[in-house]
Amino acid sequence: RARERRARFVGKNGACNVAHKNIREQGRFLQDVFTTLVDLKWPHTLLIFTMSFLCTWLLFGMVWWLIAFAHGDLDHSTRLQRDPGEGAAGPPASFVPCVTSIHSFTSAFLFSIEVQVTIGFGGRMVTEECPAAILVLIVQNIVGLVINAIMLGCIFMKTSQAHRRAETLIFSKHAVIALREGKLCFMLRVGDLRKSMIISATIRMQVVKKTASLEGEVVPLNQIDIQMENPVGGNSIFLVSPLIIYHVIDKNSPLYDISPMNLHHHEDLEIIVILEGVVETTGITTQARTSYLADEILWGQRFVPIVAEEDGRYSVDYSKFGNTVKVPTPSCTARQLEEDKSIMDTMTLSPK
Repeated sequence: RARERRARFVGKNGACNVAHKNIREQGRFLQDVFTTLVDLKWPHTLLIFTMSFLCTWLLFGMVWWLIAFAHGDLDHSTRLQRDPGEGAAGPPASFVPCVTSIHSFTSAFLFSIEVQVTIGFGGRMVTEECPAAILVLIVQNIVGLVINAIMLGCIFMKTSQAHRRAETLIFSKHAVIALREGKLCFMLRVGDLRKSMIISATIRMQVVKKTASLEGEVVPLNQIDIQMENPVGGNSIFLVSPLIIYHVIDKNSPLYDISPMNLHHHEDLEIIVILEGVVETTGITTQARTSYLADEILWGQRFVPIVAEEDGRYSVDYSKFGNTVKVPTPSCTARQLEEDKSIMDTMTLSPK
């Protein structure tokens, strides 16, 4: 019976398959409110955006209504509505309200909206009769500016998040193991679909697997860095065209004792590839990730060429990006291959 394949640590699309549970110190998220807002999903962000404005409009609408009620503006406006001619004679005509044309909570709510979003329809305005009303006007304007700055900044950060740029950084669906320069190598292909480049791009690889120490400690997700090689040397790459990145399987490699016969028996083996760089157009650092399980590694195959020179320029055929072709490859581990080479070299150098 086939063994059940373990869950991925990193998905093919780069998403980390880790669930955080039983976090007791939830208050730490409130200490960084802006990042918490940026990390929220779009429906939650839009709900908070709408409720922040609606609540402040209602709050200050209540404050304006209380100011009008305390000053007697509501009683006076009601009296004028009942007898419009009363304002033309006697003391009522000299009455100056704190805010003109406020007759009810509805009109106070409308005035609150006009103040915070700086819409002036001309029907309602603050007079110099009440210093408290002037103070509330200043406070509401400052609160409105702060909310606008936070929410607009949050929406801008969400629309320009680095993982959006990573959508056009692609990895081959499968990785391959084949000979290169006489050594077994683990190879994959990476490319960028956009013409705007990733500056200072670096690539690194890790093997994630379950291990146990000599003391019996079990590490379920042990991350082991392995050295990557590429055509330009080091971990830095010039990603102007698709590149084949490879790792030489030597004695320091976690893949040193893996052969095509036992490759698919390593259900706990997962190879993670991480590409990092700075987006040329925005200057934001981005990161693209993918992973390969044992059954996504093809032994004895090589990627087909996809870059050709046409009409004085180089063209890339992305329809063949993940295509591979079979090549002669030893069906043994890298350890056995090195031992066989050592034996052959010894026999060649030994005197007859």
